[in-house]
Amino acid sequence: MRTGIIAERWRRRRILGGGLAGAWFLGCIAGCVTDPVRTPSLAATTVPTSRPVPRRVPEQEPAPSPLRRAEAGPVPIPVATEADLLAQALATLPRLPDVELSATGAQPSPPADLWGRLRGRFALPQPESRRIDQELEWFVRHPDYLQRVFERARPWLAWIERQIEARGMPAEIALLPVVESGFNPYAYSHGRASGLWQFIPGTGRRFGLIQDWWYDGRRDVIASTRAALDYLQSLHEEFSGDWLLALAAYNSGEGTVHQAVRRNRRRGRPTDFWHLRLPRETRSYVPRLLALARLVRTPERYGLTLPRLDPRPAIAIVDTQGQIDLALAAELAGIDLETLQRLNPAFNRWATRPGGPHRLVVPREAAARFRTRLAALDPGERVQWIRHRVRRGETLITIARRHETTVALLRRVNHLRGDHIRAGSHLLIPRARRALSEYTLRLVARAQARLRRARNLRKVVYRVRSGDTLWEIARRHGTGVRQLARWNGMAPADPLRPGQQLVIWRGARGTNPRLGRTLQRIVYTVRRGDSLARIASRFRVRIADLKRWNRGRLQGRYLHPGQRLTLYVDVTRQSDST
Repeated sequence: MRTGIIAERWRRRRILGGGLAGAWFLGCIAGCVTDPVRTPSLAATTVPTSRPVPRRVPEQEPAPSPLRRAEAGPVPIPVATEADLLAQALATLPRLPDVELSATGAQPSPPADLWGRLRGRFALPQPESRRIDQELEWFVRHPDYLQRVFERARPWLAWIERQIEARGMPAEIALLPVVESGFNPYAYSHGRASGLWQFIPGTGRRFGLIQDWWYDGRRDVIASTRAALDYLQSLHEEFSGDWLLALAAYNSGEGTVHQAVRRNRRRGRPTDFWHLRLPRETRSYVPRLLALARLVRTPERYGLTLPRLDPRPAIAIVDTQGQIDLALAAELAGIDLETLQRLNPAFNRWATRPGGPHRLVVPREAAARFRTRLAALDPGERVQWIRHRVRRGETLITIARRHETTVALLRRVNHLRGDHIRAGSHLLIPRARRALSEYTLRLVARAQARLRRARNLRKVVYRVRSGDTLWEIARRHGTGVRQLARWNGMAPADPLRPGQQLVIWRGARGTNPRLGRTLQRIVYTVRRGDSLARIASRFRVRIADLKRWNRGRLQGRYLHPGQRLTLYVDVTRQSDST
């Protein structure tokens, strides 16, 4: 009896310690014995252990529920066998990655289009919710809207999807710009949010987005995408890995969501997104994204056809290593100027920002040509410079406005300590390569296009008379001094000369002359701590105008949270800090 026990122990030591060759040999024998006919896959060659190995369940076959397992009777206690001991030894080896093979033995090909890539990484929960159904019904009723939005997304969506994949974030976030801005980089909201990801000025600066006369980083798709993903990842961490709460906070602010969570916690209620009392917009915001993802997952179910999108990014980012005229850059890349401006919507002027970012987005197929030609270009040819003789009455401000540059740049280039210049002196001034009217998507041109478009305005040319002031002319024509100065490329304090011509945009008969500007009517909800002065400063309007617009709504000296005020905001001034 003792001799048999010693022999059994010695036999087991030989199995476990006799080298890997013996182990693999026994494993192959075990596999052949258990299934001599069917050719095993890589997953099937794993030897059973004393702990059951989870079985890969096809999607169409639901895994057995705990209840059904209980009904099946008690689970037998496994008995250690030689195969068990062998498997325990093999478990200490590095595990090879699972490889799924097609019927031909080849690895599966990547998705043929971008939608397939997105569907493969959708990860947000999709609960049954009436709120999601309502948003889904709206999308299904407006297929033309979706077609327009996805066409606008064509240059950007694949690049954004790659950034999200690199960070391991849910692929649904690539669709968030549809909810935020309709994939319009020039979108501007009543809350002063701008760009594809709708950053307000303060949050944009918090995440490193520059906003000045030359450039608004909130409209820079490259910079704003990185900032938005940074923000969302920080929110995801702040809300303990709950993506729905992170998305809600992206829309309404961290404080709003934290307050709603604390309120439910005090009352013993669930603290997930679906049970929180949040602002109306936020309650629709997250379901809208989930509805969009559901539609993209199975468009045929809803009778929709999505445009075919290449899974490869349609754009390339080229380092320019300095300021460059956009018209020259378009010529070097072999594309038209408007296409280059649409791919680089952050630049407010005819050239890139002197202080950077020194990069341009171009179509993928134009990138190699652009890099080659840019490398061969003399650095002094990137921007044209002219020698300007200062005339009587000119100031640095008027000269800068006329040539669409800044006083700071003129000071730096011409080594000026202050704003004083003498008639007859000369200044070096950067000049656009083409007529400014050809830079159709620069900030001033967009503002003028809005004026000519939906406001039913007509252009009036006023000739300045002796004794006129800008204030009197503005009041006479029902506009503001700042707006009148902006229309004419001058500062409000600039002197007028008799005979000087001023452009004034006036409403046609039957229209309100106060709307004869780049104005957008918005309804603002008063928040805790607001005052008329703070609201006026935030939207760059006058307190007197704010009172006049809300004459019947302002009762008493104080504002109340939740009170709604009407404002007429000049949208071009919300992203231009001149």
